[in-house]
Amino acid sequence: MDIQYKKGVLKLCLLSLLYNNDWYGYDISEALSKITEISDGTVYPILRKMKTEGLVNTYLSEKSNGPPRKYYTITTLGKEEFQKQAKEWLDFSEAVKNLIKENYDG
Repeated sequence: MDIQYKKGVLKLCLLSLLYNNDWYGYDISEALSKITEISDGTVYPILRKMKTEGLVNTYLSEKSNGPPRKYYTITTLGKEEFQKQAKEWLDFSEAVKNLIKENYDG
């Protein structure tokens, strides 16, 4: 898949994953890799930027079997941004789908 497609929608995917549950960074990468090819190195810079923008927060959680892990949690602002971006994406992707279907032979 064209990398430009992914770049435009990864932030929305991350907000969607975090919408109802807090996630550990590695688990986020694993979840995204099940739907598209993605490297760990792609996810963390986006998460850092989202934290700077106030869309997510982080916290450390200590487990008995190892070092503390950094978890990401969505903020109220992040949920608002998700709702806005989700509507835009769904409207846009539906319009593109309809346009492409006119000429697609597959």
